[in-house]
Amino acid sequence: MAEQKIVQAVILAGGRGVRLRPYTDCSPKPMYPIDGVPFIVRLIQQIKSFGIEDIVILLGYLSEIIVKELGDGKRFGINIIYDITPVEYDTDQRILHADRYLADRFLLMYCDNYCPITFSKLVADSYKNNAIVQLTAYSNKDRYTRDNLKISKGDNRIIVYDKSRTQEGLLGVDIGYAIVKKDVLNFISSGQGGFTEKVYPKLIEAEKLYATITDHRYYSVGSYDRLEMTKEFFKPKRVVFLDRDGTLNVRPSKACYVERAADFHWISGAIEAVRLLAEHNVTTILISNQPGIARGNLTHSDLKEIHEKMQKDLERVGAKIDYIYYCPHNWNDGCDCRKPKPGMLYQAQKDLALDLTKCVLFGDDQRDIEAGNVAGCKTVLVGETYPLLNAVKEYCREIEVSEP
Repeated sequence: MAEQKIVQAVILAGGRGVRLRPYTDCSPKPMYPIDGVPFIVRLIQQIKSFGIEDIVILLGYLSEIIVKELGDGKRFGINIIYDITPVEYDTDQRILHADRYLADRFLLMYCDNYCPITFSKLVADSYKNNAIVQLTAYSNKDRYTRDNLKISKGDNRIIVYDKSRTQEGLLGVDIGYAIVKKDVLNFISSGQGGFTEKVYPKLIEAEKLYATITDHRYYSVGSYDRLEMTKEFFKPKRVVFLDRDGTLNVRPSKACYVERAADFHWISGAIEAVRLLAEHNVTTILISNQPGIARGNLTHSDLKEIHEKMQKDLERVGAKIDYIYYCPHNWNDGCDCRKPKPGMLYQAQKDLALDLTKCVLFGDDQRDIEAGNVAGCKTVLVGETYPLLNAVKEYCREIEVSEP
């Protein structure tokens, strides 16, 4: 069995970036600064976090500016090779021209999109499907942008790729981050036309184009309307997700619920834990399953009163829960938000422009942990033997050590 490891990344960075004019009149799109850091540098940092140290950058427009900024890559702890082609080249021509540099399997990325993907899953999917191209697709459930894919529900095989985004029944958006077999070169023919327009239809016909789907919103410097969200996403944040019952308050008996404010009883040390998080400037987000609403045991108003009582208790020690998300659905309603599904985490991600891979989730139930793992969070299981206060103290010590 072949080793499932990708050792090379290829970045497409040769276009003019016309939607980012006038900036791109004088500088290439991937050099756009986010908090003073060129966007392409952030991509390189992410690639290195995947364990990849060899990068090929396919350049065209104002290539000398990118070469001057990145050099040979040594200062980033990686190796960079440049393949420079005429500005007029399409993406397929650029890839074909780089033939001599390409590994048998490589990660192909767009220079203007960033998403905290689960790289190991993308690689595993590529091998499992024996895909010539296994791309990453944003699910786009929130209608963030226009869809350009139609994906088979059974095996995530792509059955339509519509760059014009006009066909009916599309659902999903290609965001790059594709594991590509070098065999793809056999599907490139002469003539004008981009990679997605000419090569992907052939791969669809051969049933060799697949998608790994993510619900984590992606961020871009492709156009001005996305820049503010992208800047917000990259702002440093400390964020903790907290389960409620069994983590903050005493868990009711099975099939019972906290139905009134008077029924909410804090677990020993939980208030102090939330206070410590506030002291360390950590944003706290509550995510709680509340099936009692669907079952008629309490109303949304009842839950609001319970949480108001919780917040008043915290205010006395100078703390608070910053945001509250809850799932009101019953166990078998099939929603996306009831843990162990990660819907509440993804909703908070979109609302607050979070990078979930840099967030921590504390919960007392395996359903909490599963939801966090699916979303890419670091997860910590708490309980009687390892209460929340102990876990938060350890987390805060890590913050203190990491501060300059």
